[in-house]
Amino acid sequence: MSLLFQPLTIKNITFRNRIAVSPMCQYSAINGYANDWHLVHLGSRAVGGAALVIVEATAVSPEGRISPGDLGIWEEGHVEPLKRIVDFIHANGSVAGIQIAHAGRKASHSAPWERGIQLHEDNGGWTTVAPSPIAFDEGEQAPEELDTQGIQKVINDFKNAAIKSRKAGFKVLEIHAAHGYLMHEFLSPISNTRNDNYGGSFENRIRLLIEVTEAVRSVWPDELPLFVRLSATDWVEDGWSLPETVRLSSILKEKGVDLIDSSSGGNVMHQKIQLGPGYQVHFAEEIRKTGILTAAVGLITSSQQAEDILNNNQADMILLGREFLRNPYFPLHAAKELNHDTNWPIQYLRAK
Repeated sequence: MSLLFQPLTIKNITFRNRIAVSPMCQYSAINGYANDWHLVHLGSRAVGGAALVIVEATAVSPEGRISPGDLGIWEEGHVEPLKRIVDFIHANGSVAGIQIAHAGRKASHSAPWERGIQLHEDNGGWTTVAPSPIAFDEGEQAPEELDTQGIQKVINDFKNAAIKSRKAGFKVLEIHAAHGYLMHEFLSPISNTRNDNYGGSFENRIRLLIEVTEAVRSVWPDELPLFVRLSATDWVEDGWSLPETVRLSSILKEKGVDLIDSSSGGNVMHQKIQLGPGYQVHFAEEIRKTGILTAAVGLITSSQQAEDILNNNQADMILLGREFLRNPYFPLHAAKELNHDTNWPIQYLRAK
């Protein structure tokens, strides 16, 4: 019997299998508002059999957007278009999740197909903020260092985003603390050179994420899952490391986090990532030893590969990104490959 297609229950939510759609930016929103592209993109993955569909990094504030095309959840008007998507996902047997995020110093950039360059105020950009005034890339304008008031605003923005996420009907919430965005910037000594309570020691560098988690947990229902995405390593010497990630994951578990979505990298341009099939799976495996659930990500492209990860107790859930871009119906095909009889949408039964 395929483990990939066994249900997984976290808190009061049961996922129909162990396959989830990783949050993937579409850079297609206007002023943070979801539209038909998002409905079709996300809805088709629910129709395709995914157990969990996580909406892309959704900004908790206008200045927290990676690009002008990012989704947002900082104002009430954002809720209803997202709710339309949530309702469709749930109507098709999947669970709708959302990743709330702040891009920090990596904010205010154009979309990838527009070269991903930093935007300034004269061409649609805005002032970025970060733990320290250190630019992400050579030639870019340095961000403004967050003061105590600015840090408190970030915490409140995440809290308010969690409230709005629930209004929209999401059943899973993920805090984005990976890929060189604001939470990760505070974690890493490369991007965080502060000498106050939010910099220096491990305890100080994790402080903002812990405070954000506590704020979110205070308004997110106890019966619903809370995930955190972490970059397990910066892939550079003297950067954020796997041992620190494992230590942090244990603390997050005590704070009420249910699952660590374990990715890596994204914080510095000079990272040297050792790419290969499933190259990040061992991060999930190490984090899982703390007793917290984990999701494996990164160049997982086949049903057997995903099945083996679960059978080897390396993770509890499989998140697919690019593979779902290539094939929205991956779970339906994977079930056939693993000799598991899964339900197809009734509209598609004649093709089963």
